[in-house]
Amino acid sequence: MSVSKSKENAAPGVLDALRATPRSVRYLLGGVLLNQLGAFVQTFLVLYLTHRGYGVDKAGFLLGAYGVGAVVGTLLGGELTSRLGSRNTITTAMSCSAVLVFLIPWLADPGDYPVLLGVVVVLGLMTQSYRPAASALLSDLMPDEYRVMGFSMLRIAMNIGAAAGPLLAAGLIQIDWNLLFWVDGSTALAYALLAAALLPRPASTAGAQDPGTAQEAHRSAYGTMVRDHRFLLYLTSMLLSALVYAQFFAVLPVDLDEAGHPTSLYSGVLTLSSALLISFELAVTARIGRWRASTAATVGTFVYCLGIAGYGLPGSVPALVLLTTAVSVGGLMVSGPTLWAHPAKADEKVRGRYIAASQTVFGLGSAVGPALGMLMWTHYGDGVWATCAVLGVVAAALAFAGLRSSDEPRDAAERTDPAGPEPAVKAVAAEDAGAARVTAAEETPGETAIPSGR
Repeated sequence: MSVSKSKENAAPGVLDALRATPRSVRYLLGGVLLNQLGAFVQTFLVLYLTHRGYGVDKAGFLLGAYGVGAVVGTLLGGELTSRLGSRNTITTAMSCSAVLVFLIPWLADPGDYPVLLGVVVVLGLMTQSYRPAASALLSDLMPDEYRVMGFSMLRIAMNIGAAAGPLLAAGLIQIDWNLLFWVDGSTALAYALLAAALLPRPASTAGAQDPGTAQEAHRSAYGTMVRDHRFLLYLTSMLLSALVYAQFFAVLPVDLDEAGHPTSLYSGVLTLSSALLISFELAVTARIGRWRASTAATVGTFVYCLGIAGYGLPGSVPALVLLTTAVSVGGLMVSGPTLWAHPAKADEKVRGRYIAASQTVFGLGSAVGPALGMLMWTHYGDGVWATCAVLGVVAAALAFAGLRSSDEPRDAAERTDPAGPEPAVKAVAAEDAGAARVTAAEETPGETAIPSGR
């Protein structure tokens, strides 16, 4: 009897989560993987433009302009998700992104710099605006007990694309540099078509509101967010975590080079981190499936930032650098899915904006983090890693305070939910079971979105 009870209370396993994943979520994850596989603009834009005759300063400025557009685009995506629905937002954003990417080879001559600048800003805006929609859709369609696992699957899809994409790009460059953008635009267009054809349609309820009522509802949604003090603590934690995260890509390679390590060591660090995330994140997420949300977020954030701070240990040898990387990635696997799933727990009326706020804050930290980190490293050397440790402790404390509102274990939350599963989940479950409610699944799905790494 005790064995039976133990099995009943056990956290859902990886296979359980995979079996429970609705078909629409699989389409969504497949689209994210496809999109990330061809996401070459941000990674190769500077190299491509210098190949076409641009100076490094102008090429770098264009990349920065793309980043600014991306940060604003995440906010735009939250608004579009609330107004148009997740499916329509993804379709629109990816279609516009495809057209703009196709234009880059035609506008890459130095004489077309002003036009290219405008195209790149709008490209960043549209490319990132689908992220909140994707996260919202993922949250709506996954059963509650597997929501965090769903975000873990999303992160794995993005990491697989990020790991395989540069290999594909290396082959394309050998043939023609312009192929980078033909393939990038094609993957974005394919994702738009996939979303239009296979993702569930939004329920048409917004059209019943008159313009004045809708505008008041939008203002109320932002007011709700500003008054949500715990969510503001969560956002601050995400900002500090992003500042620390940025140093992995900004300061670490320079620091390793300054210490006399070969470039291959940093390549090994990147390979190890991707391999660990792809191989073990689902298993780790399943293991901590019954932890309280605040516990997973706090422990994971602290361990991750502690690992990043470990790069500043004196006399670091390659083995220690790789061990430190494993520690930091372990922390990411513990906290990441929980932190990214947290805004999706918000009420449906404000969910898109909560998700957009979270992703925008993290994007902002990732954008300004490299500049701040390099400035500190230039003046204080390895003091930047000690600063990361301090920021990590503060971020972990803020994560604990911010997620206390969702502190009940997930099984308890399920037992006390009188409403039962959301209609969207029921509809998709019926669809996957081959039941007669397929039509209902197409007409009344919920709304939610997935972040892509493009």
